[in-house]
Amino acid sequence: MKDSLVAVIAASLLAVACTESNYDSIFDAGHLDRIAFPIGGMGAGMFCMEGTGAISHMSVRNQPDLFNEPCIFATVHVKGLENGTKVVEGPVPDWKKFGNHGNGTGSTGATYGLPRFAEAESFEARFPFATVRLKDETMPLSAQITGWSPFIPGDEDNSGLPAGALEYSFTNTSSSEVEAVFAFNSRNFMGWNDPGQCATLKLEKGFVLKCLNDPRHPHDEGSFAVSAPFEEEVNTDCGWFRGGWWDPMTMAWNKAASGDATPVEPAEGTTGGSLYVPFSLAPGESRTVRILVSWYVPVTNMRFGNDASARSDFGTRYDESLYKDYPEFYKPWYASRFASIDEVDGYWRENYDSLRSRTDAFTEAFYDSSLPDEILRAVSDNLTILKSPTVLRQHDGRFWGYEGSGDSWGSCVGSCTHVWNYAQALPHLFPRMERTLRETEFNVNQDTYGHQMYRSGLPIRPLRHDHIAAADGQLGGVIKAYRDWRISGDTDWIRGLYPQIKASLEYCIRTWDPREIGAMEEPHITTYESEFWGADGMCNSFYAAALEAFVEISKGLGEDSSRYEDLYEKCRAYMEEKLWNGEYFYHKVRWTLLDATGITTRLTGINDQVYSPEAVALLMKDGPKYQYGTGCLSDGIIGSWMALCAGLDDPVDSDKVAEHLRSVYKYNLKKDLFTHANPQRPGYAFGHEGGLLLCTWPHGGKQELPFVYSDEVWTGIEYQVAANLIFEGEVEKGLDIVRTCLDRYDGRVRNPFNEYECGNWYSRAMSSYSLLQAMTGARYDAVTSTLYLDPRIKGDFRSFIATEGGFGTVGVKDGKPFLEVREGEIPVGEVVFSGRAL
Repeated sequence: MKDSLVAVIAASLLAVACTESNYDSIFDAGHLDRIAFPIGGMGAGMFCMEGTGAISHMSVRNQPDLFNEPCIFATVHVKGLENGTKVVEGPVPDWKKFGNHGNGTGSTGATYGLPRFAEAESFEARFPFATVRLKDETMPLSAQITGWSPFIPGDEDNSGLPAGALEYSFTNTSSSEVEAVFAFNSRNFMGWNDPGQCATLKLEKGFVLKCLNDPRHPHDEGSFAVSAPFEEEVNTDCGWFRGGWWDPMTMAWNKAASGDATPVEPAEGTTGGSLYVPFSLAPGESRTVRILVSWYVPVTNMRFGNDASARSDFGTRYDESLYKDYPEFYKPWYASRFASIDEVDGYWRENYDSLRSRTDAFTEAFYDSSLPDEILRAVSDNLTILKSPTVLRQHDGRFWGYEGSGDSWGSCVGSCTHVWNYAQALPHLFPRMERTLRETEFNVNQDTYGHQMYRSGLPIRPLRHDHIAAADGQLGGVIKAYRDWRISGDTDWIRGLYPQIKASLEYCIRTWDPREIGAMEEPHITTYESEFWGADGMCNSFYAAALEAFVEISKGLGEDSSRYEDLYEKCRAYMEEKLWNGEYFYHKVRWTLLDATGITTRLTGINDQVYSPEAVALLMKDGPKYQYGTGCLSDGIIGSWMALCAGLDDPVDSDKVAEHLRSVYKYNLKKDLFTHANPQRPGYAFGHEGGLLLCTWPHGGKQELPFVYSDEVWTGIEYQVAANLIFEGEVEKGLDIVRTCLDRYDGRVRNPFNEYECGNWYSRAMSSYSLLQAMTGARYDAVTSTLYLDPRIKGDFRSFIATEGGFGTVGVKDGKPFLEVREGEIPVGEVVFSGRAL
């Protein structure tokens, strides 16, 4: 480590170590209105528990349905008390009263008009658990709801169950015994409000809401199970009153409000179900009723991508046997493991205690940390993405993701490589799942020429190569392949991919650096959905890091790497000498004397448009539109971050990297955006909010039409820059960016558990996971069984670590490194602490 970096760390972190923060994950009553915490399985769907305890965002049909707030609610009735029946939720937030879908006709079917607890005191998140605390002075009971679903690093199967739990706890706060009846009620939201499609079936200590199979629309079939299997006495009502208007709901409330727990058998055409648990509590006594829910929607009509046609589309690793009896449409993984809702429910019941214990072990390990609260929040808040409908897992277990979740659709299909580049959580927590993405990229999406489709099909299969390649996505795949090899320790795996990785890199070289000068001069598509003309810091840093990664892979496999070492040195020199302006790396726009021609009619497949006459006039004045030129791009040295996250060295001079990042902090971080003009998508940050702009032009040179999105704020970029600053020793600056981001997601205006970009639960935000590695330097190399620690934290510390084989706590105590394994195994043959082998 350079002396300058050591000095920066010593000066910066001494102050940080003494700084107290208020970014814990406990939200008070003034910050609950927008909270919606995902509960569900990775790739299996979700519902959300809101800050008040309400259930919403019911997305269990293999796609987002974010405004689906079904009539599903719990009640508690205290016998002998006037007005003693309450919905076990806090007050309805004011924003739900008007201006939303259905408000204009009175919010028909909602539970808003039912009595409920007077106050939601707080919401505490300890991922994947969340707890709402309720209070009402007129009730002799206080209430608490804990929602959760299994999340066990390394166990993708049990972390991908279509299931969740709501644990309702009541405490007698009075001086007398309380007799009560708990009820859990739901209208059949699976039947699309058509009684002819609905059925409420009896389940042991519960009920199933079912949408019946219609051969004309097989994807409509689905089931949702509710049960209280651990209670001694449970009565079920599977025959809600049948009638018009609001008769079923009115009668269900009447029954709950009277404390009537009479069981009712299923009846044809009924539209809902309830379960009842009578209980009594002595003064000071508490009782918890555990409600288990699960769902089963095995058939979809989801299919994306144009099928391969030319022989070259199939690449060199096409295995026809993989596609024998292949489903035409997406089929969720859980439907391959379980044959019915009964099997899902049975598995959930039988394994509930063990799955809760193992999930508890993860949660305790994660929060057993001395890292700043803002780091833990930024990481854990965005792990909810893995429980959102942004992610899917198909029938054979392979992972697939949207970029984010639209209101009722997946936003931007296909595990988009240049967005999922940023997502650092999955490769550490579920490395086998991450490796399926590499296998899809190199074995399925890559043609015989090395060209990759950066969006994969669904079901995953070879596609027609009718779209331009993404430079940052394809180069990022090389870096990630190296990272995934070191995480897994599976050298046979990387050896099997090696020919495809090499072909991919060769495609990148001849397409974007055909003169092999170490610079991507030819036009190249990026995550900004613009072609950059001429070499730029962002993509050239990807290029340098990819070459560095491939050299290390080649050496590890005993392959000749001399060609790529030479190119890497050229690339590094070009970056440092020709793309450096003394403050930051920039973009040398060039659109003449290149192989690419026809700039005004060039088809990229991304928002293609022929240049209008006025656009041609701008071209003559400014050059190609959608460039960043002399701008200070927040992503301008992202290849450094990718390399460091992968366990590689900085691909270019570390001092220049650090100076670039300090310039980004200086010019792009705005604490108040009120005077900032953003004609693009302002909803991510505007007004008096703060945020890190994607690009600024501190020395002029901004085009009239700079790259699209340039004036926006994206949380995934904020965390990437923050982590890279911390890697380079600028801890306080990195934390300042994290705090500025979290201030926008505080529960008042935005949901802390849904950081959005082009869609909700946007995958890029999982760049936040890299903050753990940046702060601690903790990294386990499974190839050599080496534990690395290079902390940016002064003195002793504790932090979470996850590896292929297990997870636990890593840190420094009394000046010495330690590792405590909580689950699995992490065999350590050597420890490297601050660059020194111990």
